[in-house]
Amino acid sequence: MQRASRLTRELSLLATEPPPGITCWQNGQLDHLQAQILGGVDTPYEKGIFNLEIIVPERYPFEPPKIRFLTPIYHPNIDSAGRICLDVLKLPPKGAWRPSLNISTLLTSIQLLMAEPNPDDPLMANISSEYKYNKQLFLLNAREWTKKYAGQ
Repeated sequence: MQRASRLTRELSLLATEPPPGITCWQNGQLDHLQAQILGGVDTPYEKGIFNLEIIVPERYPFEPPKIRFLTPIYHPNIDSAGRICLDVLKLPPKGAWRPSLNISTLLTSIQLLMAEPNPDDPLMANISSEYKYNKQLFLLNAREWTKKYAGQ
């Protein structure tokens, strides 16, 4: 019950006051959401529209939602299955999830991760070393993938 009312409140807020470049909506059931993040200006993801799937667990907000990219993205912290390496998506002690966080905060954190990758905690080691040691090639590949998979 607490989960349903909180989710309804969060979705209503996301609909009326979404964070810049982020949209989120229900996909059939209350616990299955879709989101879109626009690639940030001055990032290799600029002009890209990235679709995400959000599965809200039974224990939400005491457990973080499962979020993954449906749109392929060339990024050191996001793997080919769309899984995201981000501390706020995991429970402590390894993660930083807290019940005070919400879906809007998570999507904003993911948007920030897109703009500022963390090559020291990669899911994709090859992309991470490219980001660290050959940034021009990384930017080229990321722009190419954005055009190919996330272009309007």
